[in-house]
Amino acid sequence: MLWPYAAGKFAVDAMFWWLDRGAERAAPADKPELPWTTPNRVALELATMRLRDFSQGSGQGSGQGSGGRPVLICGPYALHSTLIADFAPGHSIVERLRQSGLDRIFLTDWRSASPDMRYLAIDQYLADLNVAVDELAAPVDLIGLCQGGWLSLLYAARFPEKVRRLILAGTPVDLSVDSGLVRLVGSAPQAAFEGIVESGGGIVKGAHILRFWSRAADTALVLQRTLSPDSAADRELHERFVRWHDETVDLPGTYYLQVVHWIYRENRIVNGTFVALGRPVRLGDVKIPVFLLAGSDDEIVPSPQAMATASRLGTPAIQIERAVVPSSHLGLYLGSQTLAAAWPRIADWLQADRAVPVAARL
Repeated sequence: MLWPYAAGKFAVDAMFWWLDRGAERAAPADKPELPWTTPNRVALELATMRLRDFSQGSGQGSGQGSGGRPVLICGPYALHSTLIADFAPGHSIVERLRQSGLDRIFLTDWRSASPDMRYLAIDQYLADLNVAVDELAAPVDLIGLCQGGWLSLLYAARFPEKVRRLILAGTPVDLSVDSGLVRLVGSAPQAAFEGIVESGGGIVKGAHILRFWSRAADTALVLQRTLSPDSAADRELHERFVRWHDETVDLPGTYYLQVVHWIYRENRIVNGTFVALGRPVRLGDVKIPVFLLAGSDDEIVPSPQAMATASRLGTPAIQIERAVVPSSHLGLYLGSQTLAAAWPRIADWLQADRAVPVAARL
């Protein structure tokens, strides 16, 4: 989640020195991918993603004729894999939504960028998201997690007839609202970001970016539970989190630079100057029901920034739900307490037939 920080973290000279040295490191040994928690199948293989189908019961499968309304989770495309949406039993958004009665759940499992993907831009990710939505038969309910949130919002503004309801969880949209991340990205010279891309041959190497960071937070704090060193299950859960955190994804350089400049530095989504698939997008065109979820202790997307999105939309105030929960950034997606409290409420809201706030309050 922290990749935009990297360019502002160190002096440019020190960064280039490290990148030069890092190029000489041996590649890590191949390991099998971490398994998914919830059974699923790959419904589509696209250039940017695998569309994973977690459907159950009579609603299994994609396309017209399947039971239930499709829910598409747009995972974050940043430092870590989209396994964040289905991490472990008791720590899975997919699992919690299924337990709450949703039977057609899909996920954008973004591919780590290979050299031939280095020129892929935001438009390619929006285009493949559009293919996925069409496969599921629009309109869909769209859930955007962090960086996947602004992509989902762009999509809803570009194709308003294809999204029925929208959830933005820990999503940075209005970058005029202050945060440490905004300050760091804004203060770094352009050469630093371009150097990161050039050092990877047009690819932003997740392993390089990870070296700028210690682990994001204590495992128990992120997972919102006590972990006992005497418990084999707790040790296994901790080791799974460490491995997930340390096994990063790579990003196309073109995509990365667009995100840095267009979204974080120029705030184009809010300013109305973002052109998506050939058309300028206006947040005022988003008039569907929206649910905003934020963490009170979110160190990446502070709650004032996450909640500021509401005033930018064309959605009537009565159709905007807000929830600020006691959570860090990763805890919004992995924390057992947040998953038990906030995500069933989101599921109820998705299943409500009328576009008004649900009665329950956190």
